[in-house]
Amino acid sequence: MADLIKETSKKEISIFRTSVNSENEVRQLKPLLDVIIGSKNWNFDLEDCDNILRVNYYPIMHNFLVEEMNKMGFECIELH
Repeated sequence: MADLIKETSKKEISIFRTSVNSENEVRQLKPLLDVIIGSKNWNFDLEDCDNILRVNYYPIMHNFLVEEMNKMGFECIELH
């Protein structure tokens, strides 16, 4: 599947509003985000009022990311 994603789309930076409020919650999500996106391809800005998650990844995977974060109890909404 990873090869199909790479062939059909390009990585781009996307921004999500989240309900992640602390570094402890970021640490809780780190294993998931490292597997889905890669350890150097995401970061949080918890000083922003929307608790921003920035990812550099394939847009085709955004729905999967949102669903997985929701399963862990966090809101995650892509901003356009």
